[in-house]
Amino acid sequence: MTKRVENITDNIKKLCSIPSPTGFTTDIENYLKGLFKEMGYSVYQTKKGSIRVTLGGEGNPLLLSAHIDTLGAMVKAVKNNGRIRITKLGGFPENNIEGENCTIHTRDGKNYSGTIQLNHSSVHVYDDVNTIKRDNTTIEVVLDELVKTADDTEKLGIMSGDFISFDPRTVVTETGFVKSRHLDDKASAAILIELAKVVKEEKFKLTRRVELLFTNYEEVGHGASTGIPDDIDEMIAVDMGAVGDDLKTDETCVSICAKDSNGPYDYHLTTKLIQIAKEKKLNFAVDSYPRYGSDAGSALRSGMDAAFALIGPGVSASHGYERTHKKGLENTYKLLLELI
Repeated sequence: MTKRVENITDNIKKLCSIPSPTGFTTDIENYLKGLFKEMGYSVYQTKKGSIRVTLGGEGNPLLLSAHIDTLGAMVKAVKNNGRIRITKLGGFPENNIEGENCTIHTRDGKNYSGTIQLNHSSVHVYDDVNTIKRDNTTIEVVLDELVKTADDTEKLGIMSGDFISFDPRTVVTETGFVKSRHLDDKASAAILIELAKVVKEEKFKLTRRVELLFTNYEEVGHGASTGIPDDIDEMIAVDMGAVGDDLKTDETCVSICAKDSNGPYDYHLTTKLIQIAKEKKLNFAVDSYPRYGSDAGSALRSGMDAAFALIGPGVSASHGYERTHKKGLENTYKLLLELI
């Protein structure tokens, strides 16, 4: 199992190195297409860009989904001083990106580095650094270019609507922790990649037909609204478990979500996952998340008629600089492997 966990960790590093804020996911889509074709799978891509792979098997179709889009931003406006006002992609507080390095991706294929800063950033100059409200009137991108005016910045080819990705800063510690932006949901995407690899390498006999779906608009609420075959019986969104007060999940667990902001997940499928976790003596937790939604929710709102559930490794500081552990990755992988 150690080899599989190390492979998952390597997958995370690779996925996190590919910028993919919601709406700017072509590079990671192409990477996945090439990867699965290299494994020997046929790949289907929806018109919206989601990637679907059939692992094999027959009967009782199961869909496992993960999303490859991440939090990010777009250029809202170029300010008079040449700095950039942003508009967010996905839900997060501005203080979670303050001080972060980033990249602006222009429509003509150029990339410019910068840093997201408070406009009153220096404690030696401003007395309101601690108290000023963080929003898109006070948070800005400072380009690593010699620009002083809006015209200077616009001459670089930067314009409203350009995408902005945040540096992931991926670190794997000797104690097994994986720290990075975008573990939501590249950690679970990495697990599904390894699941496909073991099925192919070990000629794994599947107990049912298994489909993988990698969606690209989850962070804005409509990731799995299309691209799901009509005959799917069960769908499991493989995302992340949130860590916080009153919750049992931690970074070493596989989290089984009983309820999120859309309501309860399917009783029977969720119970089946709990029973498997108990039988295999996995480290797991069952929790409810009041401020959480998943691809299962968007699929259901779009008319999917299937049982649905949500699992994933425990991830702390969700939608910030996130952290999980190899044990959480392993427990999630084992649960999925037993399921199929």
